[in-house]
Parts: sequence; structure tokens; C-alpha cells
Amino acid sequence: MTKRTTHRSVAGKKLYAVRDEKGRFVDIQTYERAHRADLKRKSKAEKGKK
Repeated sequence: MTKRTTHRSVAGKKLYAVRDEKGRFVDIQTYERAHRADLKRKSKAEKGKK
């Protein structure tokens, strides 16, 4: 399972760092972008309520 950790950029923005099973960085993006993408997607529970 991948793990997300939070960091801060030099500019002070919050970052999400996604790591693989070995602990290596796979993807780093701003918290703002990651959060917006999470809100855009529907969960399985929300999809089932149609």
C-alpha cells in the first residue's frame, strides 16, 4: 500500500509525498491539487447511491 506524508515547500505550501512500498518517492504534489483531485472523484459508496 502506498503511503502519503506531508511536507512543506520552500514557499510554505503544504505538499503531499506519495511513497511506494520501499519508501521511495513516487509522486510529490501540492496539498491543494491533491485535495481538489480527491474531491473530484467519487467513492464506491457515492457511486452506489444513484
